[in-house]
Amino acid sequence: MASAWCWSCLSRLRPTPRAIFPSPSAGTRITSAPFHSTATQYAQPVKKKANSLTQVKYRQGQTLRRKKKKTVERSRPPAVGERKAMRKRIVLSNPNALEVEGMQDLSAETMIDARLRGSVLGLPVPMLDQLRAVQAFQPKQGWSLFRRPGTVMRRDAVEMGRLFAKISGEGEEAEKGQVVKRVITGLKGSGKTVHLLQAMAMGFLKNWVVITVPDARELVSGDTGYTPIEGSKPTQYIQPNATSALLNRTVEANREVMSTLRVSQQHPALKGLKPNSTLEDLAKLGFSDAALSWPVFQALWTELTATSPAPGLEKNFQPRPPMVVTVDGLAHWMGESAYRASDFTPVHAHDLVFVKHFLSLLEPGSSLKNGGMVLYATSTSNSPSSYSLEVALDQITARQEGIEVSSPEYPQPEPYSKADTRVLDVFKPQKPSGKEGALELQKLGGLTREETRGFLEYFARSGLLREDVNEKWVSDKWSLSGGGIIGELEKAGRHLRAPAERIPTAEAQV
Repeated sequence: MASAWCWSCLSRLRPTPRAIFPSPSAGTRITSAPFHSTATQYAQPVKKKANSLTQVKYRQGQTLRRKKKKTVERSRPPAVGERKAMRKRIVLSNPNALEVEGMQDLSAETMIDARLRGSVLGLPVPMLDQLRAVQAFQPKQGWSLFRRPGTVMRRDAVEMGRLFAKISGEGEEAEKGQVVKRVITGLKGSGKTVHLLQAMAMGFLKNWVVITVPDARELVSGDTGYTPIEGSKPTQYIQPNATSALLNRTVEANREVMSTLRVSQQHPALKGLKPNSTLEDLAKLGFSDAALSWPVFQALWTELTATSPAPGLEKNFQPRPPMVVTVDGLAHWMGESAYRASDFTPVHAHDLVFVKHFLSLLEPGSSLKNGGMVLYATSTSNSPSSYSLEVALDQITARQEGIEVSSPEYPQPEPYSKADTRVLDVFKPQKPSGKEGALELQKLGGLTREETRGFLEYFARSGLLREDVNEKWVSDKWSLSGGGIIGELEKAGRHLRAPAERIPTAEAQV
């Protein structure tokens, strides 16, 4: 069929101008078919919207608008020393615990009674303030579990009570004025610190003077001030604040004894001391003025170890009582301290006169002229490693077993081990002189099965255990605690075990 349009008609149409077509060199991509009638390909490209922050109008500032955060009210920060006070807080009574009926108190008669082995004796209430003053209690010892603080009388405690009676001149084996020196070691949780507490309590019962260093680390950690002594070679250092704190503890704990004893020696260096002053007045000069603390402590030690008065002071002289000296954490004194000398070299712990004085009590000589006990304990929970101390303790053990120093079996430091000779000299062999015995090593182990049963029965009577404490159950706990380690037994006994009551079902109720 022929088209209605002829060639002449088509040639008369108006041609499209070339300017509206895209140039081939522009590289415009044609997306539609060439015969399409729309003009999409001729549209201008869409411009990007400008950022609202960069788009600035005439006379309009550029600002950043953000939402304000809500102010959160913060609590008041704790005061200075409040965290430390909470960390070292001692709680000695739990009103929710049951009161143990028939519980005996620690006394001069019960501390030597062998029939009470394995039983827990309560600490006398008037003595608690004295024990607090010498910092005998520790925060992690679980005193807050029971109605009142008590201590178990194990074999070592009964033997120590008999030593107190012997030194005081009581009993058939009385030896008044004897001096006992011991280093107490043992596994972690074996009760070394509580053993020192028992010694302090027995000393208070016998009206002895109790002097303690509750934490040996505080004297070498660099936390207290120190001052060099002029003219000393090698240079010695005084710790006035630590000495003042010791005098304060001693006066607070032994006020009943020290208030009755008068000054019997001449002390020309202390100008503020009156001739008729008591030992309490003498000690107060030291903790009221820290600069005089060390001379006052030396004067107080001279008074406590005096056996006769000075000329002209015979009127008010009274015999001095024995003393109990305890130190906990002995290993901290067996090396260099955190203090620095003027040339920035570390100061050895034995160059601190405070530390040197207490270590000199272990050396041979008349340290306690009126008798007493020197008990130093090591610590396994917070103790630095000291190879020299380990060798020294092994040597003490060998001497107790009868091994001679010249024997090849006698422990010696390893070659090239660089053992500290100053530490070894403190524990060197000594011959007993007069009433002063040789240095001994006492290793605390676990409780026996009978003592373990009495200790766990105390937990049951206090309401912490609701189980039948029989032989089989006690034997299980004794084995799980590593042979009666008292710290592990306490962990096992402090957990409350309440038998679950049987709830009746719906069928049973019908």
